[in-house]
Amino acid sequence: MSIYVGNLSYQVTEEDLKLAFAEYGKVSRVQLPTDRETGRPRGFAFVEMESDTQEQAAIDALDGAEWMGRDLKVNKAKPREERSNSSRGSWGGGNARRNNNRY
Repeated sequence: MSIYVGNLSYQVTEEDLKLAFAEYGKVSRVQLPTDRETGRPRGFAFVEMESDTQEQAAIDALDGAEWMGRDLKVNKAKPREERSNSSRGSWGGGNARRNNNRY
């Protein structure tokens, strides 16, 4: 299981998250995604802990808590949804042929 941590300050670091979640058990992994263009954190993270019990304790304690001036959103991470490639590249051309009946 993984924990989703949202509404993070853009100044937060992986080390900050490790220290905050260590109060509830052993942190196995922290993932702090960054914006591809700017390199800045995107305002959310994923934290994995040693056991489901520890993760649930962290969720119960930290969801809604104020940290670094922000109210955290902490819950079980949902599996990533697969995106289909068929919707990519569709620029709304479905109606392009409607007005071809001009003489």
